[in-house]
Amino acid sequence: MTPHDVPVLEVVGGVDTHQDTHTAAVIDAVGRVLGTEQFPATPAGYAALLAWMHPFGRLLRIGIAGAGAYGAGLARVLDDKGVEIVEVDRPDRRTRRFQGKSDPIDAVQAAKTALAGQRTGTPKQRVGHIEALRNLRVARRSAVDQRADTQRQIKALIITAPDDLRGQLRHLPTKQLIAACAAFEPNRDDAATSATATKIALRSLARRHQQLSTEIIDLDELLEPLVTAINPTLMAVHGVGPDTAGQLLVTAGDNHDRLTSEAAFAMLCGVAPIPASSGKTTRHRLNRGGDRQANAALYRIALVRLRWDPRTRTYMDRRTQDGLSKKEIIRCLKRYIARELYQIITKNDHERPA
Repeated sequence: MTPHDVPVLEVVGGVDTHQDTHTAAVIDAVGRVLGTEQFPATPAGYAALLAWMHPFGRLLRIGIAGAGAYGAGLARVLDDKGVEIVEVDRPDRRTRRFQGKSDPIDAVQAAKTALAGQRTGTPKQRVGHIEALRNLRVARRSAVDQRADTQRQIKALIITAPDDLRGQLRHLPTKQLIAACAAFEPNRDDAATSATATKIALRSLARRHQQLSTEIIDLDELLEPLVTAINPTLMAVHGVGPDTAGQLLVTAGDNHDRLTSEAAFAMLCGVAPIPASSGKTTRHRLNRGGDRQANAALYRIALVRLRWDPRTRTYMDRRTQDGLSKKEIIRCLKRYIARELYQIITKNDHERPA
C-alpha cells in the first residue's frame, strides 16, 4: 500500500466562544473525542486554533457556538481560510443536565452538533454594507428607546409637579412641552424646594430629549442613502420605508445563501405558522420565534398597505367575509409580504455596490 492509499481520517471541530478565550474540540466521524484545547480570542489565537486542528485529519467543518457574538472574529478568519463553518445553538437543557457544563464539554457538544447537522445554521457575514447598516441601526434604535424613556419620565414628573406648574404644562403637545421645559431657567440656589427641583429636572430631561432627537436625525441622514444604495428596488415597494427596509436587510444578512427558500426567510421573521396538530385535530399556531424586529417591520408594512393599498383592502374584505378576524388577516398578510420581499432582497445580490 502506497502512502497515497492510506485513508485520511475525517474530523469535525467545535468551538465554545467567550470574550477572552475560545475552547476548541475535535471529534472523528463517529463522535469520538480526539482532543480539546483552549486558545486566546486574538488573531494569533485564531491561527493557532486552526493549526492545532489540522493534524488530526481532514477537517470537514467547524461548529461555532456564538458565531455572531464572541465568535465573530474567529468566523471571519475561518471563512477567509475557506473552512466550512456552521453556527450551532447552545446545548439543550436535557443534555446539559446529564453531562454538566464546562468549556471543553460545550466545545465537544458543538462539534457533535456540527457533525449531526442538527440545530445548525450558516453564520451571517460580519463585513460589508449590511454590517455597516446594522451598526448604524443599533445606535439609532438605542437613541429612539432612550428618547421614549425620557419623554415618559417628563410626563411622570408633570403628574406630581406643583399645581401651577402642572396646569401650565399638562395640556401642551409633546413638541411644545419639550421646548417649554428646555427653556426653563430655575434658580439653582433654590434647588432644595420642590418646585425649583422639578423645573431643573424637567429642563435636564427636555434637553436630553432634544439631543437624542438630533442624534436620530443625524443617523437617518446616513441610513436612508445607505439602504437605497444596497437595494433600491426594496425601497420602491409600497409600504416599505428606510426603517423597515433596513431591518429586513439586516435580518436577511449579507450572505443570502444561508436562506434556503422564502419559507426559511418567513420562519426567520417569525411569520411562518407552526404545525400544532395531534390526533384528529389539524391546526397551526402562531410562530412566537424568529427575529421579532423583522416581524414588527412586516407588521408595519401590513398596516400601511391596509390603509393605502386598494388590493390589500380588497383582500381584507374578502377574508373578513370568510370569517377571519383582523388579527388573523394581518398574520396572513405578513406571510405574503415576506414572500414578496424575499424575492426582492435576494434578487438584488449582483447589483450591490462593490
